[in-house]
Amino acid sequence: MKRVISVSLGSSKRDHKVELPIMGEEFSIERRGTDGDMRKAEALLRELDGNVDAIGLGGIDIYLYSRKGRYALKDGLKLMNAVQKTPVVDGSGLKNTLEREVVRILDADGRFHLKDSKVLMVCAMDRFGMAEAFIEAGCSMVFGDMMFSLDRDQPIYSIEELAEYAEKLLPEISKLPIGFIYPIGKKQDLPPEEKYRDYYHNADFIAGDYHFIRKYLPAELPGKHIITNTVTAEDIEMLKARGVKYLITTTPEFQGRSFGTNVLEAVLLAMLGKRWQEVTAEEYLDLIKRLELKPRIEILN
Repeated sequence: MKRVISVSLGSSKRDHKVELPIMGEEFSIERRGTDGDMRKAEALLRELDGNVDAIGLGGIDIYLYSRKGRYALKDGLKLMNAVQKTPVVDGSGLKNTLEREVVRILDADGRFHLKDSKVLMVCAMDRFGMAEAFIEAGCSMVFGDMMFSLDRDQPIYSIEELAEYAEKLLPEISKLPIGFIYPIGKKQDLPPEEKYRDYYHNADFIAGDYHFIRKYLPAELPGKHIITNTVTAEDIEMLKARGVKYLITTTPEFQGRSFGTNVLEAVLLAMLGKRWQEVTAEEYLDLIKRLELKPRIEILN
């Protein structure tokens, strides 16, 4: 049996483990949260190194991307460097392949009309692929990177403006502790602080990282479509209670849970038997097609 483990800086309350066959091979897939404790995460990564088939890093990225380049997050690199033997990945490879495909699949689905739809993308600097796919589909975009990462009411309305912000801010943001720009540990268990509600209410689709979406979630979101992943049964009940119409997860449901892209990408690495740096986008796309990976589309209301 192949073992894939995601070590996350997120809350341990969201831990989950499944065992299932994938393309005729048995997999054990597990998510372990370390409650925002970097030292605990590093220790767990060293313990797992060489003893599992692939490791995902959750609750953190190794790199953030602009149109022109990528910027290594200091804390992300620190965790990646704790692993020397086992292939390790942060999910960014799938964000740039699978999540582009998900938008194209939705665009071709008769239930959704992306052209001229309004999309609030809570953070695009970690999902440039999805952002570009929405634009290709003709959507009207609001990028919430400044709101959801830095709590500044400064919406970004074009990919060009986003690219300018990315080039300007990422060199400094990448040096900050991850907890300054992303909710980790117990912050993931706090009730949402309702804020920036007009941006939520003006959007047809609210897309991106679930913890960012949840961070300022309004009490009511009737008829909205949420495109995200890493949702638990409790998260789904929260969205349902707010009137959300469709929940679309970019990663498939495994026994009641859609894991993060880092988990799914680690599964693909284990199948390929390669290190992250050796895998091409074409290999990911080929596996996505062979596995028939499609978004989970659930009607909540």
